[in-house]
Amino acid sequence: MASLKRLLIGKPMETKRLKHEKLPKWKALAVFSSDALSSVAYATEEILLVLALLGTSVFFYSLPIAVAILVLLLLVTLSYRQIIYAFPSGGGAYVVARDHLGTKISLVAGAALMIDYILTVAVSISSGVAALTSAFPGLLPWKVELAVALVLFLMVLNLRGITESATVFAYPTYVFIGFVLVMIAVGGWQLWHEGWHGFTMHEHASSAHMFASGYSLFILLRAFSSGCSAMTGVEAISNGVPAFRPDSSKNAAITMGWMSALLGVMFLGITVLAAGFGVTPTEHQTVISQIGRHVFGNGLVFYLFQLATMVILVLAANTSFAGFPQLTSIMAKDGFLPRSLAARGDRLVFSNGIMLLSVLAIVLIIAFHAKTHSLIPLYAVGVFLSFTIGQSGLIKKLWKREEGRKFGVLLTVGTGAVVTGIVTLVTMVAKFTQGAWIVIVAIPLFVWMFIRIHEHYKKLGEQLRLDEREWQQREKLLKPKVIIPISGVSKVVAQSVQYARSISDDITALSIIFDEKDEQKLRQKWEKFYPDIPLEVIYSPYRTILSPLLEYITKAEKEADRAPVTVLLPQFIVKKWWHTFLHNQTAIILRFFLIMKKDVVIATLPYHLRE
Repeated sequence: MASLKRLLIGKPMETKRLKHEKLPKWKALAVFSSDALSSVAYATEEILLVLALLGTSVFFYSLPIAVAILVLLLLVTLSYRQIIYAFPSGGGAYVVARDHLGTKISLVAGAALMIDYILTVAVSISSGVAALTSAFPGLLPWKVELAVALVLFLMVLNLRGITESATVFAYPTYVFIGFVLVMIAVGGWQLWHEGWHGFTMHEHASSAHMFASGYSLFILLRAFSSGCSAMTGVEAISNGVPAFRPDSSKNAAITMGWMSALLGVMFLGITVLAAGFGVTPTEHQTVISQIGRHVFGNGLVFYLFQLATMVILVLAANTSFAGFPQLTSIMAKDGFLPRSLAARGDRLVFSNGIMLLSVLAIVLIIAFHAKTHSLIPLYAVGVFLSFTIGQSGLIKKLWKREEGRKFGVLLTVGTGAVVTGIVTLVTMVAKFTQGAWIVIVAIPLFVWMFIRIHEHYKKLGEQLRLDEREWQQREKLLKPKVIIPISGVSKVVAQSVQYARSISDDITALSIIFDEKDEQKLRQKWEKFYPDIPLEVIYSPYRTILSPLLEYITKAEKEADRAPVTVLLPQFIVKKWWHTFLHNQTAIILRFFLIMKKDVVIATLPYHLRE
């Protein structure tokens, strides 16, 4: 097992290597931005799918909706650059809320982010598999298995370490960016020379009266909220600031600027080309695929573009593998998640967080049969809720600092908080019946779980805290009374007696027999070797060992008069694993039941067999 682990994730790294595992900006962009950048592959299509409810005559409104989303992206980017500088330890909205809005609101932010990260993996992998099965329909019956395999592949790659996974993911990300930028440039040149032959405001001016109705306005808002899927993953950089090379805050802020610029250009460019070429969503071909075919033709370049799109959709899940473990490690240090999530593994990554994310994503993929359209309605609620909480906390921080009360910054952050809050509400309402209710219910359940975990750790700390008076009392405790359960006299028992003599003078051997005739034989052999140690023999007419043993130990515990009771369990260890099935496991069963007794110490003394 150890050799397989080394093969998959590599040799352990020393802690001092951690400083060398930090990411340069060009790699960090690929690791933390793949989710946001890949969303341009479907964000425009999500807008058009909602506008289609009013007919293709209103498709031109995808352009002002895209511009509105870009304004929102700019507001969020400016706000989160401030968060990066103010909170260099990472954690994003969770840390901002924890320090300035209170514990409960911070837990809501943490829950929202965790859920969104899990959904990002499930949605990204499922959409990538959907692209693959569209090209190769014969793989369709295996789409769930393929999705699970891809999650496990990403898990292993991330367990190998930050720099290794970053190097692997960087190249496909930049290939996709290059393809999209070239497509936008060539497509823009084609529109310039061929003329705009798609959807126009002039052709459909008569449709303006449609927006007087509340239903049409709701559809516009719903299209806006659907298009905001382009912004999922934008917060990941602020959550992972410690992963950057020094100066980590400055490098993270620069990287966030690059990401937002690329995202804005690609999203607006694709939306303009869709409107200019008159592209409409179809069941078997995505919007970005239709644009690619129009620009690149039907040759090799188009299929390479399709391949790059499929790969980036799968790799988008890696943003979660970078952000989720970082977030859960911070929450674990605060006592709201199991402390094991705060520990770094062999390769200096938060291994337990990576594996937890993989398991939860696989559960979602299996539960929803790797169907992207079933998972997408659950998307975006969490991320926009965290945007709102993060910006609200930043406003409070800036307001407390006299030098931070700059009207322009406060106005920018405040506007961003209000708009993202509205988007959160619209998304909740518009997608409630489609599955968003699951996230709305899950967030309070997560918060309840965090609080219960924290209460457990708090009570545990109180119970384990050792004061001077208690320490002095424990130092005066008597030597323990040792009970050794035996079934006969052997080398295993002899080893146990030898150890018992080293810790106590009060030793008793205890044997449970099923036949009264065996007692005399056992006593004779025992007294031959250990005449100074009393032997208690209990006859069990119903051939049970556990009940009489527990009764005897309970009685001894009451009679001990403050002296601890130690039950020493002799156990021999077999050489070959299959030999285990040839012997009873009495010691293991006894240990399981005795561990629940408050004032009894259970010790196992192994005796290793040669064959």
